[in-house]
Amino acid sequence: MKNITDSFLCLGYWPSAGSFGFNTDILATNPINLSVVLGVLVFFGKGVLSDLLDNRKQRILKTIRNSEELREGAIEQLEKARARLRKVETEADRFRVNGYSEIEREKLNLINSIYTTLEQLENYKNETIHFEQQRAINQVRQRVFQQALQGALGTLNTCLNNELHLRTISANIGMFGEMKDIK
Repeated sequence: MKNITDSFLCLGYWPSAGSFGFNTDILATNPINLSVVLGVLVFFGKGVLSDLLDNRKQRILKTIRNSEELREGAIEQLEKARARLRKVETEADRFRVNGYSEIEREKLNLINSIYTTLEQLENYKNETIHFEQQRAINQVRQRVFQQALQGALGTLNTCLNNELHLRTISANIGMFGEMKDIK
C-alpha cells in the first residue's frame, strides 16, 4: 500500500534543486498550499465578498430607512388618529350634554303640554256636566210645565161652565183693550 502523502498532492518525489516538481510530504506542503489557497481566495474573493457585504449593508440600511419612514408615518397617523379621537370625544360630550338638556327640555314641554291638556279636559268635563245639568233642568221644567198645564186645563175643563167661560173671555178682551190704550 502506498503512503497517503504520496497520493495526496501529486505522485512523485521532491525534485532536486533548480527543477520543478511536486512535494509529496503533506506536512510540509499543507501550510504552503493553504496559504496559496487563502491568498487566491483573499485576492479574488475579496471583491466578491466586499460587494456581497456592501449589497447586504445597503439593503439593511435601506430597510432601516424604510422602517424609519414607516415608523414616522405610523407615528403621524397615530397622532392624527388621537387628534380625531379627542375631537370625536369632545363632540360626543357636547352631544351628550346637549342631548341631556334637550331631553330635559322635551320632558318639561311634555309635562306642560300634559298639564294643559288635562286642564282643557277638566274644563270640557265641567262644561259637559254643566250642559247636561242645564239640559236635565230644562227637561224637568218642560215636564213640570206640561204637567202643570195639563193639570190647569183639566181643572179648567172640569170647573168652567159656559157662563164662567164667557166671562173669562170678556175679561181678557177688556184687558187687551186697556193695554192698547196704554200704548
